[in-house]
Amino acid sequence: MPARVSLFVTCIVDQLFPEVGLAAADVLERIGYTVDFPEKQTCCGQPAFNTGYRDEAREVACHCLEVLAGADYVVVPSGSCASMITHHYDELFARDPARLEAVRRLKPRVWEFSKFLLEVAGVEDVGARYDGVVTFHDSCHGLRELGIKEGPRRLLGRVQGLTLREMDIPEECCGFGGTFSVKFPSISGGMSRTKIESIVKTGADAVVGVDASCLLQLRGALSRDGLPIRALHLAQVLAAH
Repeated sequence: MPARVSLFVTCIVDQLFPEVGLAAADVLERIGYTVDFPEKQTCCGQPAFNTGYRDEAREVACHCLEVLAGADYVVVPSGSCASMITHHYDELFARDPARLEAVRRLKPRVWEFSKFLLEVAGVEDVGARYDGVVTFHDSCHGLRELGIKEGPRRLLGRVQGLTLREMDIPEECCGFGGTFSVKFPSISGGMSRTKIESIVKTGADAVVGVDASCLLQLRGALSRDGLPIRALHLAQVLAAH
């Protein structure tokens, strides 16, 4: 019998893309998992960590460790947040042996959404149907820290009716980078414009990714240019049928 899955939805999904969290839960339940949502969850601490506020990041991360401690599996629809927990909590708690041990107990149970489907559930075909053409954006943390590259494409390849067209720069950053887009808006905007040009050239009706933060950046750029291209999380495509 499949284990219980605790969904850690991330701040951006919770506040701006609730449909992504619902889609992830729908897919997980469809393949047989019992999904719960730890209501006391807040943030993984990544924004403070990336901006250099380590004490504040530790405070938030401590709460995250407590909330997720009893989970069989923690599934995160975000490569960057999954990476924060599995790659950077060690650094945050390097001088705190008790919490470092809690991190080491939690890490093997934390999975980014697409990796969980493929490597834990062992499922490629989730029974999805999407009639359209999509292109895939490789987000930085997922690609470089978690090695997420072919997995989402394998999942998309099993979606009935879907055509995947690769852009010429799929691995190039969209320009979000958390607080980077706030501190350096002109550079961030230039990066997103380059990415949008690449997306448009594919003729896709949607760009798909595994990080809501990237989708937020891309959706804003597409909207400002008046382009009828959707920015969708992988979970939303896999939930369609």
